[in-house]
Formats: sequence, structure tokens, C-alpha cells
Amino acid sequence: MRASRSFPGAVFWLALMFGIARVAVCQSVALQNTIAATPDVGVGAQYDSTHVYVATEDFDHFVGSVVATFGGTTSKQVVLTVTAIASKTISQMISTPVGMFSVFGYKTPVPYPFGTERAGYLVTDLDAAIGAARASGASVLVTPFKDPIGRDAIIQFPGGVNTQLYVHNTMPSYGPLKTIPENRVYVSLDSADAFIRSFLAFSHGRVVSSDEHAPGVEVGRPKDTYRRVRIESTFGKMTVLATDGHLPYPYGWETTGYEVANLTGTLTKAKRAEVKILVAPYQVDRRQAAIVQFPRRLHRRDPFARSMSNSMVAGRNLKSRHDLVALS
Repeated sequence: MRASRSFPGAVFWLALMFGIARVAVCQSVALQNTIAATPDVGVGAQYDSTHVYVATEDFDHFVGSVVATFGGTTSKQVVLTVTAIASKTISQMISTPVGMFSVFGYKTPVPYPFGTERAGYLVTDLDAAIGAARASGASVLVTPFKDPIGRDAIIQFPGGVNTQLYVHNTMPSYGPLKTIPENRVYVSLDSADAFIRSFLAFSHGRVVSSDEHAPGVEVGRPKDTYRRVRIESTFGKMTVLATDGHLPYPYGWETTGYEVANLTGTLTKAKRAEVKILVAPYQVDRRQAAIVQFPRRLHRRDPFARSMSNSMVAGRNLKSRHDLVALS
């Protein structure tokens, strides 16, 4: 028996930041040794993109709504194979001042585990990056394969956090972003330390703040607290949200935070582009934030899988999330 289920479209977190207090956190000797033993393979945040999977009939509408909200440009739409085995997808890049989006609209079923990755990171050397990932405690879900313009792989950090790594045959050259996106990673309390150690070792990043009792309003629970760790590296910014998993919708679905200069103005443009405000603007931790949902139905060509994307906007930051969901 198959149950009918509905899922959100592309959801993002937007934020306006008034200045961030930074707290240096000491790294263990073991972590320092791991970092010293592995290469720094990052290139820059302007080369990293949030991956969004969209139904083909909604592809143009989604792309248009993102550009209308944030500005920017798009690459030419193409149909190609970007997976390790045969498949076909519409593919288009959106370059905005606050970050890049890689948009996919599959014409065939989506091969597993594609669609479960949060983002794509450009690296200097894919084989070296795979070695660094394994040395840091990550596993390789999809071993390196060729695509039309380079090579790719998918790795998984402790806690089940999937990321695609890629290299181009010809190294691209992009200008710096106006603001750096913030990857929002929800993990369990049990896996938080293992994930943080692994990602720091792989990214050669550093913890810029750590709060064992961050305000619960950030995860939809204003009467509670939770653990929050902020990290910066060549790959950009990251906020790790370690919770008990008791999260009201839509918290937990957003994957990327985009910083905007004027939250009110951005939300006005978003609403004109048929973007839905899921969480009205609120202020906490020197940020004014909101969560929005871009117009997009889920890819349904695969009878047992769907992908979704969510975003959050914080007075100067936006976040976006996508996930593959099994249907029965």
C-alpha cells in the first residue's frame, strides 16, 4: 500500500547580521596532527554550491524565483549525465552575490545516493581530497567518476552528512562573493563531536564560536537551549546544530544560510517571486532571521524517492536545505 505524502519546496534561511562575537576554541593535539598530515584541498567559497533537485516542470520557475530574490546570473541550461551511472538531468548554475546554486531536474530516476548530498565543493585535487576525507574519518559513498567537465565523488562525514567533491578539467575563475554562505548542519548529540572533528580535519577549518546553551528559538524551541558550533574554513562558513531531534517544522530542513544586506527588502522581493515565508523575521544572537520556501515541487520520477530543498534567511543570512525522502 502506498501512502500519499506532501513535502515542502525549496526552503532557505535568510539573516541580517549585526556583528558576530568570535570565540577561539582550542583544538586537540590529535586533531592538529591530523590537519598537519593532510593537504588543504579547498579552493574558495565562491566555487561551492548548494545542490537543489527540482521537478522538470518547475525548473524555470524555481530558477527565476532565486534570481528575482537575490539577483545574479545563470549559466546556459543543458541536459547531461552528472552521475556515476547512466541518467539524464537538466542542469543549470545560478550565480548570486550571496552564493551559488546547482539546480538539477532529472528526466530519469535519480541514481542513489545522488540527491542526498547537501552541496558541492571544488577541490584542488580530487584524489588528494579523497585521501584527506578518509584520513579525517569520512567515508567515500561514490568513488571518483568522470562527468562532462571533470571528475566527482561523494563523501559522508560522521553523522550522515553527505557532500559532493569535484574538480574541473579547466580550473574556473570566479570573483569573490559579496557575503559567504553558511552551511547549516543538523546532527545528533551523539554524533556532533565526531562530525566536528572530522570536518575540521578535512577542511583545515577552525571553530570560531561554541555555545552549549544556544537560544532554542533558533531551532523553533524558544523555551529550550541547544548546542551550536560555528566553523570557518576555505569552504566557507558552517553552523553545526546538535539537537535531540525534537524539531518543529521547518527547522532541520534548511541546509544553507545566505547573508543579505537588507532582510526586509529581500523578503519583499521574495514574496513578489511567489516565495513563501515559513518563519517570520525574528532577532537573536546579533541576527535578524527568517525562513522562506521557494516555489518548487519535488522530483517524482523515481517511484520511491523525492528530493526537497528548504532555505532560511537571517537579517543578513539565508539558509537552504534539500533531502531525499523514501516513500512507501
